[in-house]
Amino acid sequence: MEWIIKRFDELSTHELYKVLKLRVDVFVVEQECPYPELDGCDESSLHLWAREGERIIAYCRLVPGGGKYTYPSIGRVIVHPQHRGEGVSRMLMEKAMQVLQQEWGTEQIFLQGQEHLAGFYRSFGFKDISDSYLDDGIPHIDMLWEKGGR
Repeated sequence: MEWIIKRFDELSTHELYKVLKLRVDVFVVEQECPYPELDGCDESSLHLWAREGERIIAYCRLVPGGGKYTYPSIGRVIVHPQHRGEGVSRMLMEKAMQVLQQEWGTEQIFLQGQEHLAGFYRSFGFKDISDSYLDDGIPHIDMLWEKGGR
């Protein structure tokens, strides 16, 4: 498995296509949730993924703070359906948190977690900062990680 991190302008058209296809295949098709996948945040974000050969097996988007959210955030967290249950999501989150701290020196990380995954995110030290709410028809919880567990 190889980890790749790129800014939007470093993505090849082939890489961008594969990233967007995976995001749409899971978030729109598999989860039956038609929503605006292209939300204007990709250009300012870092894109992190793991690949085996040419297949993207895990991906997330790291959005800088001060735009969409106050704090830098981890979003579009996704593991290819054929690689679920292999611990890849844990490796992806660890890598994403490490990149945010190294690249941007962040001490707080925000995410909008699907409610059924809140326990997974809590295992990294994320804390609930909202009640459950529907986002595009799926229950979510806003969560925040703070360095040192403040």
